[in-house]
Amino acid sequence: MTEIPEHLLKRSRERRSAIGKGDDDAAATPASDSTPAKPAASTPAATAAAAPATTGPAPRTPAPAPAAPAPPKPEPVYVQAAKKRRRIPFWAMATLSLMPVWAFMYVRSVTEGTEVAEGPLGLGEEIYSSCASCHGAAGGGGVGYAFSGEEVLKTFPHIEDQIRYVYYGTEGYNAADVEIYGNPDREGGPHVTGNLGVMPAFGGQLTQYEIIAVVCHERYTLGGADPTSEEWEAEYETWCSEEAPAFAAVQGGVYDYTDDAPLEMVDGQDIQPVGPEAVPGSPGDAG
Repeated sequence: MTEIPEHLLKRSRERRSAIGKGDDDAAATPASDSTPAKPAASTPAATAAAAPATTGPAPRTPAPAPAAPAPPKPEPVYVQAAKKRRRIPFWAMATLSLMPVWAFMYVRSVTEGTEVAEGPLGLGEEIYSSCASCHGAAGGGGVGYAFSGEEVLKTFPHIEDQIRYVYYGTEGYNAADVEIYGNPDREGGPHVTGNLGVMPAFGGQLTQYEIIAVVCHERYTLGGADPTSEEWEAEYETWCSEEAPAFAAVQGGVYDYTDDAPLEMVDGQDIQPVGPEAVPGSPGDAG
């Protein structure tokens, strides 16, 4: 080792004394040149560092632990309420399925039914379906003449003339050489037999009282005749009311309106016989 000069050792001692470290001559005295230096003791760490590295594969690094799953999303309030709601028992389903039927029956029981016409007018409305294809469902006309707007009343001022024409039809009038049926002085001009197609003879298709009924429907329901007016009241009460004596007599087989003999009514009034031809002097008389 290199010997430290004395003046440097002195300066060191003074410096240590100044800072309060005291005099440390023994510690500062250098070892003799003849004293061999003691080798430093080797530490386990140094030994391990000096040891050669062990050959082989590197140790495996453990995999990281999986992350904890996220907590479930809370259900909406309405879903929770639905799950808590009490369920309908199975045995009650059959009863509940009948509730619409009960509701319908209840509504029908408290609702006033549509007024249905009785007597000739009610029957005539049912029969008129066979006439609607030509004269229109509401009597507005088509292939045949119109009934609505009092048109039928202009052609047949008397119900007997209309009954006669429906019974015998175009063929019957042509056979009797009747050129104009109905009122020859009709507003808008008379109706000529066969001028607007062929009118079937319903005498072989409907009964006599059914023809009365459909004619009443055409005059009072479709044609617009007012049964309470002075002009039509007597005709309505005789032929078309619910208690019409002429309709009752024909329906009961008491009177055949194809006969020439007039029917004396209970109120003393006589009606024109329909017969095969118009009564002389009536609006339907072409002679």
